[in-house]
Amino acid sequence: MKKRFLRNFTFSVNRPGGGGMTLLLLLVVLVPSVCLLWFMNRAVQNERLAVQQKLLDLYQGQLTQMTELLKRTWPYKVDWIDEQCVQPGPPRVFSDYAGVVADSFICFDSTGRILYPSPAVAPSAESVEPAWAEAQRLEPSDPVAAAAAFGHLCETTTNETLAARAYQAQARCLLQARQTNAALDILTHPLAQQKYQRVSDPQGTLIAPNAELMAIELMLPSNPAQAAILFNRLQSQLNDYRNDGMPSAQRRFLMRRLEQLFPSAAKFPRLEAEDLAAQYLESNPAFPPQPGCRPTTLPDIWQLPSPRGHVLLLYHTKSLCAETIALLGNLPPEINGTVLAPGEAAEAFFSTPISPLLPDWKVAFSWKDKRHMDLAADARIASLLWTGALAVAGIIALGLLAAGLLRRQMAVAQLKNDLVANVTHELKTPLSSMRLLVDTLLNAPSLEEKTAREYLQLIARENLRLSHLIDNFLAFSRIERDKYAFDFHPVPAREIVDSAAAAVRERFHSPGCRFTVAAPADLPPVLADAGALVTALLNLLDNAWKYSGDEKQIVLTAEARHGGVAFAVQDNGIGLPPRETGRIFKRFYQVDPHLSRTGSGCGLGLSIVQFIVAAHQGSVKVESRPGAGSTFTITLPVANRAP
Repeated sequence: MKKRFLRNFTFSVNRPGGGGMTLLLLLVVLVPSVCLLWFMNRAVQNERLAVQQKLLDLYQGQLTQMTELLKRTWPYKVDWIDEQCVQPGPPRVFSDYAGVVADSFICFDSTGRILYPSPAVAPSAESVEPAWAEAQRLEPSDPVAAAAAFGHLCETTTNETLAARAYQAQARCLLQARQTNAALDILTHPLAQQKYQRVSDPQGTLIAPNAELMAIELMLPSNPAQAAILFNRLQSQLNDYRNDGMPSAQRRFLMRRLEQLFPSAAKFPRLEAEDLAAQYLESNPAFPPQPGCRPTTLPDIWQLPSPRGHVLLLYHTKSLCAETIALLGNLPPEINGTVLAPGEAAEAFFSTPISPLLPDWKVAFSWKDKRHMDLAADARIASLLWTGALAVAGIIALGLLAAGLLRRQMAVAQLKNDLVANVTHELKTPLSSMRLLVDTLLNAPSLEEKTAREYLQLIARENLRLSHLIDNFLAFSRIERDKYAFDFHPVPAREIVDSAAAAVRERFHSPGCRFTVAAPADLPPVLADAGALVTALLNLLDNAWKYSGDEKQIVLTAEARHGGVAFAVQDNGIGLPPRETGRIFKRFYQVDPHLSRTGSGCGLGLSIVQFIVAAHQGSVKVESRPGAGSTFTITLPVANRAP
């Protein structure tokens, strides 16, 4: 098409008067094109500015709604944590939310007294029993006697606090006396009883957890498996903040010690929060803190008290920024949100305060790609250009489609003409032959029996040929109208071969034709429509007859192959060039006439074969060379592999 256009254009220029017409054509096309390009350039500039302003207004409106929600979310969040400190209580709040919604907490009661991290509270002074004093006197000089005295006190006293402390002292004395097993027995049995779990020593720390830690340290070198069991139990207790009464300092000490003993197994998700709260209490003794988010004396730590005073939230700067971004919600994918601490600044197209609870804190929004506005405008402009281009492409496509449909209609019309011509020729030939034979018989003054029989055999042969042609035309018609129905059932493969051979045996039993059939009797059955499959083989045998020379050698075989049955028709005919093997199964297609006999067939037989084989979930292929004959092979699955 391009070469034709260039040839026509060159001709129009070179012919007389062609230069003027060509110049006029160029002007007619060029002048409107230049004007259109100028208008498009102005329109693109205006569109770019309009898109940028529209996007900016859109994003600012969306971000304003998000930040207004953020201003209400922060007070709600702090009030909610404040309520949790009242119910279910500070330790539980610390366990559930420390390190999650804040890096740490300080919890207070209504009077401003610290509830958590809980300090160690020493029990009230108690009178010392004489037996206790005597055991303490013996401990420095005779730890064995002291252990016995403490043990006697454990058995005689009815005071659980005194009993737990006596067991603790007895274990200490036994360790001093190097009686490790006896001490370990006390640590893991009497002191492990439930009634001693909340008993404190004179310093206010719980006795049972310390005893369990001591037992772990004693067991670890010799019995690591048992030590691991005690470790898991103590770890669970340390991570459980539900009303255990354990002072924070003791909890932190036990967590660190277990991390040293079991560095890969110890998991204490609240230890960092515990440490931060303890550091804050040590460095910020003045309470209550000032309202609003303020820096602490700790580096990079901010304090945020609740308005009702039940909780003080502690944040690292990074954590406070991350929490704000999380509360802000999902930003548009092309926008970065940055939280700015007091005194910080950043390049942004929009910024706003976060919340009255966080004075001087801001959230700033910037583009992830500074070219985003230009890219968005380019996308809008490109969409307009692409719309025009697609419209033109659509017209071209419709034109090509119309041309293709027209070409197809012409091809169909040509095929119909060929079909009519072929049908007329193919039907006329046997009819003419039969008419000639009948006229000969009728006009003969006398008939010899031998001559009459020969003529009748010729008429029968032509009639068979005519029937075969009509069967093919009817099959093609049913295929075209999707009316070809199959009746599948298991059929012995040998029966198919015998039926096809019987149908052609009389015709093939003639001088110059050698017809051979080879099929084992034990072939597996195939799931097939016997009549349709015989028709397919007959078409292949008919082609073998037509395209073989005077000395015909036709072989029909069947054999089991790769889980199926292969039917093959081999001839010694004219063969096919390789480029034709992929085309011969098309409807009405015939090989170049100089390779076939004139007027033989109309190009339907092989297309019918392919249709029948495909309906049986099989395959058909051809192996052929010019002058060396052809072999057509139909492969079908056996009966237990239904199509």
